[in-house]
Amino acid sequence: MSRMSRRTFVKQASTGFAASFIIAGTKASGRVLGANEVIRIGVAGIHGRGSSHISAFAKMPGVQVTHLIDPDSRLFAQRVAQVKQLGGNTPKCFQDIRKALEDKNLDAISIATCNHWHSLMTIWACQAGKHVYVEKPASHVVFEGRKCIEAARKYGCIVQHGTQSRSDRKWALAVAAARSGKYGKLLVAKGYASKPRWSIGFKPVKEPPPELDFDLWLGPAPKQPYHENLVHYNWHWFWDTGNGEIGNQGVHQMDIARWAIGDRLPKSVVSLGGRWVNEPDYKDQGQTPNMQLTVFDYGDVLLVFEVRGLVGRKGRDGKEIPPQVTNEFYCEEGMITAGGFYPKGKNKPEPLGDFPIAIKPGDHFANFIQAVRSGKVEDLNADILHGHLSSALCHLGNISYRLGTQVPFSQEPTGVPMDVPEVRASWEAIKRNLQNALDIDLKKATYTLGPKLAFDPEKEKFVDNPKADALLTRPPRPPFVVPEKV
Repeated sequence: MSRMSRRTFVKQASTGFAASFIIAGTKASGRVLGANEVIRIGVAGIHGRGSSHISAFAKMPGVQVTHLIDPDSRLFAQRVAQVKQLGGNTPKCFQDIRKALEDKNLDAISIATCNHWHSLMTIWACQAGKHVYVEKPASHVVFEGRKCIEAARKYGCIVQHGTQSRSDRKWALAVAAARSGKYGKLLVAKGYASKPRWSIGFKPVKEPPPELDFDLWLGPAPKQPYHENLVHYNWHWFWDTGNGEIGNQGVHQMDIARWAIGDRLPKSVVSLGGRWVNEPDYKDQGQTPNMQLTVFDYGDVLLVFEVRGLVGRKGRDGKEIPPQVTNEFYCEEGMITAGGFYPKGKNKPEPLGDFPIAIKPGDHFANFIQAVRSGKVEDLNADILHGHLSSALCHLGNISYRLGTQVPFSQEPTGVPMDVPEVRASWEAIKRNLQNALDIDLKKATYTLGPKLAFDPEKEKFVDNPKADALLTRPPRPPFVVPEKV
């Protein structure tokens, strides 16, 4: 593929070079659907998480799953049967999202595809006047997330982001407590996304199965050969299609942490870590880190994020290395979790008490349908704005990591506030985990230390750093291009 610049592509697009999708020129807008109208929804991406989307919507009164969309047709028969069993209707099947969006009888789409497709599908759907439920992360790069917001607002569409904790009252209460000031100023919002992420091995390049339109599956990603570590799950661990664990499970905990801080981006970011797995040289085919520490500085508060993927198995000490997926809020008087408030120096939590909670009732999928019926963005628990900001944090951390250099473990990380106890604790946890899981000799090993990058949260650009700015977007692959102007 010619790696033309986005500016060059946009110029060529204006002369007709990239007239890829006819809906992009329409003035469609999202239709408000009343309480008695059936909402017809299409699920895009029917493997894995998509099955949960199908089940959730097909069971709802007044909702029908009428379209199934996936470039891999091998599961169509099974998912059609699932819809018929749960909802009683027979959905249409499409490999190409663009064909489904041409159907005027389709009201909304629910996106459970690979990360690299999330934003483009969201924008195309809004341009076609369809409401959108989009899985996390909302974007594959920062630029795309802002365009999703612009598309939602321009075309009057409801766009819910799949960070379900926004509909969870226990986390809403913990966030409200952290923001209240009752326990003193919030100093550190901390998230953990440590699930088992061991070796994915190596898969050889081969011809894709005939039922899979692999070029369509790649879509906005660079053209590349097929191998079975891409389709259908391990794409998470390749930069062209995924965002690593921080941009997988991590988006949920990142969103909870940022929820307590507010709707803003940080002034700086720094990230460090690496990818170590249970292979002879600790390497597999994956590219993204499975051990990562990232620190975002907001000026008045830090957001600290820890990823450790070498968990869920017994370590060298014979004990299970436990996963950890949670959030903590460190205030002047102690620490808040979903389980209560821990005063400084005490191990027993106190109840949080009552704080105002501004979330709508029901689960996350039902909340989306409620907002589609009302036509009010304010009825959403996780509007696309929240999705963009939380996804952007994951991308910013990865940009620092990807610009990093190898340094010995004997070298203290520069640019990282190791004097902050919550930061130091994560770094020590990563080192202990490596030694216990893989018996790595840290005296001989190195890790990736990213630079501390200054960031302008208003412009959503790095400060005087073109190399970092280049990773805020990605080279276009026509016709699968997120446009500058939606």
